Amino acid sequence: MRTFTLDEAQSLLPVLESLLKRAMEGKRSAQSVEAYLNTLAQRIYLSGGMRVDTADVAKQRAEMEAHLTQVRESIAEIDAIGVQVKDLDSGLLDFPCRVDDQVVLLCWRMGEPAIEHWHTLEAGFQGRQPVDESFRRRAASGGRPN
Repeated sequence: MRTFTLDEAQSLLPVLESLLKRAMEGKRSAQSVEAYLNTLAQRIYLSGGMRVDTADVAKQRAEMEAHLTQVRESIAEIDAIGVQVKDLDSGLLDFPCRVDDQVVLLCWRMGEPAIEHWHTLEAGFQGRQPVDESFRRRAASGGRPN
């Protein structure tokens, strides 16, 4: 597992934010197409059948698959960097970081100006703590990332 210093993680935010936005937009677009197709299927069912533009439905399905591919590729790029996508809907990312010879997670959510929180592997988002001077000192002495 790759670990990051706070400065390294912070420097990656512009690239990660762009990838995350792309994944989030792709997910929203795929959900929109899916809702359209579900509504169409419900109308067909409730009316006992109806004439459907099958070419349009095929185009919509292909569009939805393209959006889902965009999501998968964006998440794969984030993962390849070594960052964990924890919640795509809220844009929550975790960066493994070595502190006091243990790995903790720097925690950032879309819209936050900087990485300002961290938590243990077990605590999760609910156990977020502020990145304060004490944390910075401990992280600086926790060893070089691998």
